Amino acid sequence: MKVYVMLADGFEDIEALSVVDVLRRGGVEVMTVSIKRDKFVVSAHDVPVAADKSLGDIEVSPHDMIVIPGGLKGVQGLSKSKELEDILIKHQANNGLLAAICAGPTIPGKLGFYKGVKATCYPGCEEDLLGAITSDEPVVVDKNFITSRAPATALAFSYKLLEIVKDEDTAEKIMKGMLFK
Repeated sequence: MKVYVMLADGFEDIEALSVVDVLRRGGVEVMTVSIKRDKFVVSAHDVPVAADKSLGDIEVSPHDMIVIPGGLKGVQGLSKSKELEDILIKHQANNGLLAAICAGPTIPGKLGFYKGVKATCYPGCEEDLLGAITSDEPVVVDKNFITSRAPATALAFSYKLLEIVKDEDTAEKIMKGMLFK
Protein backbone atom coordinates (compact mmCIF):
# COMPACT_ATOMS: atom_id res chain seq x y z
CA MET A 1 0.00 0.00 0.00
CA LYS A 2 1.12 3.50 -0.86
CA VAL A 3 -0.24 6.81 0.34
CA TYR A 4 -0.36 9.62 -2.19
CA VAL A 5 -0.52 13.18 -0.80
CA MET A 6 -1.76 15.50 -3.56
CA LEU A 7 -0.14 18.94 -3.76
CA ALA A 8 -0.98 22.11 -5.64
CA ASP A 9 0.51 25.55 -5.07
CA GLY A 10 -1.09 27.00 -1.96
CA PHE A 11 -1.50 23.72 -0.03
CA GLU A 12 -1.72 24.07 3.74
CA ASP A 13 1.74 23.18 5.07
CA ILE A 14 0.84 21.37 8.28
CA GLU A 15 -2.07 19.46 6.75
CA ALA A 16 0.10 17.92 4.05
CA LEU A 17 3.48 17.61 5.71
CA SER A 18 2.29 16.28 9.08
CA VAL A 19 0.67 13.39 7.18
CA VAL A 20 3.95 12.72 5.36
CA ASP A 21 5.98 12.99 8.58
CA VAL A 22 3.76 10.79 10.78
CA LEU A 23 3.19 8.10 8.17
CA ARG A 24 6.88 7.87 7.27
CA ARG A 25 7.77 7.61 10.98
CA GLY A 26 5.35 4.67 11.03
CA GLY A 27 7.08 2.97 8.11
CA VAL A 28 4.44 3.75 5.48
CA GLU A 29 5.43 4.40 1.87
CA VAL A 30 4.25 7.96 1.20
CA MET A 31 4.55 9.84 -2.08
CA THR A 32 3.98 13.57 -2.36
CA VAL A 33 2.44 14.28 -5.75
CA SER A 34 2.50 17.57 -7.64
CA ILE A 35 -0.48 18.07 -9.91
CA LYS A 36 1.84 20.08 -12.17
CA ARG A 37 4.56 18.68 -14.40
CA ASP A 38 6.94 20.71 -12.30
CA LYS A 39 7.61 18.85 -9.05
CA PHE A 40 8.24 22.06 -7.12
CA VAL A 41 5.16 23.20 -5.25
CA VAL A 42 4.91 26.25 -2.98
CA SER A 43 2.79 26.02 0.16
CA ALA A 44 0.27 28.53 1.47
CA HIS A 45 3.03 29.93 3.67
CA ASP A 46 5.63 30.16 0.91
CA VAL A 47 7.52 26.97 1.76
CA PRO A 48 8.87 25.40 -1.43
CA VAL A 49 8.51 21.62 -1.52
CA ALA A 50 9.95 19.18 -4.05
CA ALA A 51 7.26 16.56 -4.60
CA ASP A 52 8.30 12.94 -5.07
CA LYS A 53 6.27 12.54 -8.26
CA SER A 54 4.09 14.41 -10.73
CA LEU A 55 0.48 13.34 -11.15
CA GLY A 56 1.12 11.80 -14.57
CA ASP A 57 3.85 9.57 -13.10
CA ILE A 58 1.72 7.64 -10.60
CA GLU A 59 -0.55 4.62 -10.82
CA VAL A 60 -2.96 4.46 -7.88
CA SER A 61 -4.12 0.95 -6.99
CA PRO A 62 -7.39 0.19 -5.19
CA HIS A 63 -5.36 -0.70 -2.07
CA ASP A 64 -3.67 2.71 -1.90
CA MET A 65 -4.79 5.83 -0.05
CA ILE A 66 -5.17 9.30 -1.53
CA VAL A 67 -4.83 12.32 0.78
CA ILE A 68 -6.15 15.78 -0.09
CA PRO A 69 -4.82 18.56 2.16
CA GLY A 70 -6.54 21.89 2.54
CA GLY A 71 -5.35 25.40 1.91
CA LEU A 72 -7.82 27.46 -0.11
CA LYS A 73 -5.52 28.17 -3.05
CA GLY A 74 -4.24 24.59 -3.03
CA VAL A 75 -7.76 23.15 -3.05
CA GLN A 76 -8.70 25.48 -5.90
CA GLY A 77 -5.70 24.21 -7.85
CA LEU A 78 -6.49 20.56 -7.13
CA SER A 79 -10.13 21.16 -8.11
CA LYS A 80 -9.08 22.37 -11.56
CA SER A 81 -7.16 19.16 -12.35
CA LYS A 82 -9.24 16.90 -14.61
CA GLU A 83 -6.53 14.26 -14.28
CA LEU A 84 -6.90 14.25 -10.47
CA GLU A 85 -10.69 14.16 -10.79
CA ASP A 86 -10.43 11.08 -13.03
CA ILE A 87 -8.10 9.38 -10.53
CA LEU A 88 -10.49 10.15 -7.66
CA ILE A 89 -13.53 8.83 -9.55
CA LYS A 90 -11.71 5.61 -10.44
CA HIS A 91 -10.41 5.23 -6.88
CA GLN A 92 -13.90 5.76 -5.45
CA ALA A 93 -15.35 3.18 -7.87
CA ASN A 94 -12.91 0.72 -6.26
CA ASN A 95 -13.79 1.90 -2.71
CA GLY A 96 -10.21 3.08 -2.23
CA LEU A 97 -9.25 4.93 0.92
CA LEU A 98 -9.69 8.68 0.53
CA ALA A 99 -8.61 11.13 3.22
CA ALA A 100 -9.15 14.88 3.15
CA ILE A 101 -8.71 17.71 5.64
CA CYS A 102 -9.92 21.30 6.04
CA ALA A 103 -11.21 22.52 2.65
CA GLY A 104 -9.90 19.32 1.03
CA PRO A 105 -13.16 17.38 1.58
CA THR A 106 -14.94 19.81 -0.75
CA ILE A 107 -13.29 18.10 -3.74
CA PRO A 108 -14.81 14.63 -3.21
CA GLY A 109 -17.84 16.37 -1.70
CA LYS A 110 -18.62 18.21 -4.94
CA LEU A 111 -18.26 14.88 -6.78
CA GLY A 112 -21.02 13.46 -4.57
CA PHE A 113 -18.82 10.90 -2.83
CA TYR A 114 -20.16 11.72 0.64
CA LYS A 115 -23.88 11.08 -0.01
CA GLY A 116 -25.17 9.47 3.17
CA VAL A 117 -21.67 9.45 4.68
CA LYS A 118 -20.62 11.19 7.88
CA ALA A 119 -17.88 13.75 7.13
CA THR A 120 -16.31 16.90 8.49
CA CYS A 121 -14.48 19.89 7.03
CA TYR A 122 -13.43 23.46 7.72
CA PRO A 123 -16.40 25.47 9.06
CA GLY A 124 -18.22 27.15 6.19
CA CYS A 125 -17.34 24.48 3.62
CA GLU A 126 -20.17 22.12 4.59
CA GLU A 127 -22.40 23.11 1.66
CA ASP A 128 -19.86 21.55 -0.70
CA LEU A 129 -20.15 18.14 0.99
CA LEU A 130 -23.15 17.21 -1.14
CA GLY A 131 -25.45 14.81 0.69
CA ALA A 132 -23.07 14.30 3.62
CA ILE A 133 -24.06 13.92 7.23
CA THR A 134 -21.85 16.74 8.50
CA SER A 135 -20.07 16.62 11.82
CA ASP A 136 -17.95 19.01 13.85
CA GLU A 137 -15.75 16.21 15.22
CA PRO A 138 -11.99 16.75 14.67
CA VAL A 139 -11.58 13.53 12.66
CA VAL A 140 -14.34 11.39 11.14
CA VAL A 141 -14.03 7.91 9.64
CA ASP A 142 -16.97 6.50 7.67
CA LYS A 143 -16.75 3.76 5.06
CA ASN A 144 -13.59 4.40 2.99
CA PHE A 145 -13.42 8.11 3.92
CA ILE A 146 -11.37 9.89 6.56
CA THR A 147 -12.05 13.61 6.96
CA SER A 148 -10.73 16.25 9.32
CA ARG A 149 -11.42 19.90 10.08
CA ALA A 150 -8.43 22.23 10.08
CA PRO A 151 -4.72 22.86 10.66
CA ALA A 152 -5.21 22.31 14.40
CA THR A 153 -6.49 18.77 13.76
CA ALA A 154 -3.68 17.81 11.37
CA LEU A 155 -1.77 15.62 13.84
CA ALA A 156 -4.88 13.80 15.07
CA PHE A 157 -5.78 13.24 11.40
CA SER A 158 -2.28 11.95 10.64
CA TYR A 159 -2.32 9.51 13.56
CA LYS A 160 -5.73 8.21 12.51
CA LEU A 161 -4.40 7.62 8.98
CA LEU A 162 -1.44 5.72 10.45
CA GLU A 163 -3.80 3.62 12.56
CA ILE A 164 -5.87 2.77 9.47
CA VAL A 165 -2.91 2.07 7.17
CA LYS A 166 -0.82 0.17 9.76
CA ASP A 167 -2.45 -0.54 13.13
CA GLU A 168 -3.36 1.01 16.46
CA ASP A 169 -0.13 -0.11 18.18
CA THR A 170 2.04 1.62 15.57
CA ALA A 171 -0.03 4.81 15.83
CA GLU A 172 0.21 4.74 19.65
CA LYS A 173 3.98 4.22 19.51
CA ILE A 174 4.47 7.18 17.15
CA MET A 175 2.11 9.37 19.22
CA LYS A 176 4.03 8.59 22.41
CA GLY A 177 7.38 9.16 20.71
CA MET A 178 6.20 12.56 19.51
CA LEU A 179 4.73 13.34 22.99
CA PHE A 180 1.23 13.68 21.56
CA LYS A 181 -0.06 11.42 24.32
